[in-house]
Amino acid sequence: MSGRTTAPPTALVLAGGLGSRLAPVLAGRPKVLAEVGGRPFLAYLLDRLAADGVRDVVLCTGHLGDQVAAAIGHAHRGLRITYSREPSPLGTAGALRHALPLVADDDVLALNGDSVCRASVRTLWRRHREHRAAATLLLTRVADGSRFGRVEVDLAGRIRRFEEKRPGGGPALISAGVYVLSCRLLAAIPAERPVSLEHEVLPAWIGRGLFGHACRGPFLDIGTPEGFAAAAAFVGAAG
Repeated sequence: MSGRTTAPPTALVLAGGLGSRLAPVLAGRPKVLAEVGGRPFLAYLLDRLAADGVRDVVLCTGHLGDQVAAAIGHAHRGLRITYSREPSPLGTAGALRHALPLVADDDVLALNGDSVCRASVRTLWRRHREHRAAATLLLTRVADGSRFGRVEVDLAGRIRRFEEKRPGGGPALISAGVYVLSCRLLAAIPAERPVSLEHEVLPAWIGRGLFGHACRGPFLDIGTPEGFAAAAAFVGAAG
């Protein structure tokens, strides 16, 4: 067991997305480097991690990974940054497993690099330890859940079901793309093929210590033109 208590563990940021739906605005850049307010979107996510006390970050890159390394470097506002580059597309879970040799902790903080939620990862980490969980997902409520899969939890916070995207709006509790995950469980992910965290791994962990922590923080996903168009106002409001 590592000596960490209140400080969150090493953060693994999934930064290898293709950004196909944003191709006209990316101009040959990877999605996490989409320019928002004159800065790469990834810089805002790293700002939040630094403010929450994270010390070490591994950027899981693939597509155009050299551009990410050139833009971000090896330090950001006190963060120590290293890189884990996929030799070929491994899926979200496969990319996290591939990065495990760079992690010294028993758990990791994993984040999607194309979304941000104004919520405390320090609090998420505390809830994870209180539950002695194998995995804890940051959950947030959105007014229109049609773009996202829904998450059902019981009164104790245990995740009971994931529901795929479906037509029709209405409020929904969704995953905010931020997770605390046991390295032991990540190490059991198959290494020989691409594996999806959202569609394969997390549903299989239901009943094995999978919890959700609901927050009130607003959420932004830049993966669509509509989300990207709202990004400048979102990060500006964050100060």
